[in-house]
Amino acid sequence: MSFSCGFVGLPNVGKSTLFNALCKGGAASANFPFCTIEPNTGVVAVPDSRLDVLAKLERSKRIVPASLKFIDIAGLVKGASEGQGLGNQFLGHIRSVDAVVHVVRLFDDGDVIHVQGEVDPVRDLEIIMTELMLADLEMLERRIERSKKQMRSGDPELKAEFDLAARMIADLNEGKLPEYDRKDPRVDEIVKRLGLISTMPAFVCANVDEAALRAWGQEPRSVALIEYAATHNLEVVPVCAKMEEEIGQLDAEEAALFLEDLGLTETGLSKVIRTGYKLLEYITFFTAGEMESRAWTVTAGTAAPQAAGQIHTDLMRGFIRMETISYEDMVEAGGWTKAQVAGKLRIEGKEYIMQDGDVIHVRFSV
Repeated sequence: MSFSCGFVGLPNVGKSTLFNALCKGGAASANFPFCTIEPNTGVVAVPDSRLDVLAKLERSKRIVPASLKFIDIAGLVKGASEGQGLGNQFLGHIRSVDAVVHVVRLFDDGDVIHVQGEVDPVRDLEIIMTELMLADLEMLERRIERSKKQMRSGDPELKAEFDLAARMIADLNEGKLPEYDRKDPRVDEIVKRLGLISTMPAFVCANVDEAALRAWGQEPRSVALIEYAATHNLEVVPVCAKMEEEIGQLDAEEAALFLEDLGLTETGLSKVIRTGYKLLEYITFFTAGEMESRAWTVTAGTAAPQAAGQIHTDLMRGFIRMETISYEDMVEAGGWTKAQVAGKLRIEGKEYIMQDGDVIHVRFSV
């Protein structure tokens, strides 16, 4: 599986530039609102040094990393919830992604106009959050009116949905993100059915210049943004689109030296992916052999048969058992065969819960 991140933000905050920098997607970018109309999509490999190590151990002919889909969604404007700008079309595109990346601008450039005038990332994020909450509020109010009529049947599921929607409406009317018990599977299923935008996994990507990146967390605008985002439980990731473009043109060794010179340990792309994985509670497991070493992504808590089904549906249908070893133990043993000889492989059944870094081989029969 691969997950999708949708870039959301006001026009001219650098969404398309950031999209191009992170995935070389070739999206149009220009100095006017709504340069992006239809969403642009790009797929990038998920960086994971463990995969390269496994491929080297097994002398794999091919390396296949996990992937991430970026979607550059048209700019949101004040009044989008009421149909302004691209209105409902824009909101529909957001609902199709797994995680939302709120892009705000922290760079000054007199040649790039800002639709709200001066650069103010907190104001921009307030506009984004307000429009998304207003859109959810309107949708929930329509839903609850329909539920009133349907509840005459006495269906307890409809009653549960009505009560949850009413509580969420109260939260939204107070300017708060809707709260609910995320650990309750029944409640979580109702929320998914409602299709709310404001409850989707999300974080903030601050599009900065090099100076703001170096002074991140100390420069006043970045401090204000971090503090405001925290009130909505949103993490802020600073990314310099221009720098990402430069890094994308370097080989691995040159890129590492470039980052070291800036005092950074990872690229903006890596930070965005890592934050998205954490939000969605994703983990990575591997298959490794002479023909191919590959990374696979599943949600934390996934059982062995369902993980095997990511490789091929027959593996889940005919699952017998799974031979597995942690990445660390496999590296220490010197490869799969040596680990097998040393008795390091574990035999796991259908109840086994996958762990990040598992290297596996599935036994099945169909």
